[in-house]
Amino acid sequence: MSDLIVVERIGAVATVVLNQPARLNALSQASWRELGARMRELSADSDLRCVILRGAGVKAFAAGADIAEFPTVRADAAQGRAYGELIQAAMQSIGSCVHPTIAMIRGACIGGGLELALMCDLRICGESSRFGIPINRLGLTMGYGELTGLLAVVGPAVALEILLEGRVFGAQEAHSKRLVHRVVADERVESEVHGTAQRIVHGAPLVARWHKRFIRRLALAPQLSSADWNEGFACFDTEDYREGLRAFLSKQTPQFTGR
Repeated sequence: MSDLIVVERIGAVATVVLNQPARLNALSQASWRELGARMRELSADSDLRCVILRGAGVKAFAAGADIAEFPTVRADAAQGRAYGELIQAAMQSIGSCVHPTIAMIRGACIGGGLELALMCDLRICGESSRFGIPINRLGLTMGYGELTGLLAVVGPAVALEILLEGRVFGAQEAHSKRLVHRVVADERVESEVHGTAQRIVHGAPLVARWHKRFIRRLALAPQLSSADWNEGFACFDTEDYREGLRAFLSKQTPQFTGR
């Protein structure tokens, strides 16, 4: 294992750290793969009672996927599909974890970072945290797998608002949209998350796992056809995606044509 994802363990609580603070914890292709592997390992550990997911440092939970890689790893629909399957595996490793999960959010929680946080059972952030999914500026869609967590938490109306505007907004608005459960002073985020983890640890672990399983069953996730799934990757073959990526990497304003 590399140091892209670091796992720290204290008693029955494991903390998974997205460990690229110099890049605001942006997730590379290797990071997505390793995150999924580490989360699956933790889910299989029956001695655990809670998993905390956080970003290294205080500037970001995660700024999303590492867009600098996209010209080589997400350049067309075929690559987009493979990358999407990798993201989906990482998301599902969190969403299907048998142990309760908490997202500790400080700073930026943007794009794929917000998608990861939404797969956690609980989300606690600091007052200065910022949220959003501005992928409309890239000419890029959220795939069906990535949309699952957003829709489950905020519903279609708010999901459309977030995606159509691509706006970045603050912690109190995120709380009003139900993206986070609690907003606390920045200096209290860590203590609040660890206090929450300890309350979970002191509960019956089998009951926590059963409650997670029952709620997943009752949520009635929609079933998608293979055609539905594949349509989500068509954006990678558009001129708008190539223009959005070019503009982002060159720090320019994209000129979209709708082609």
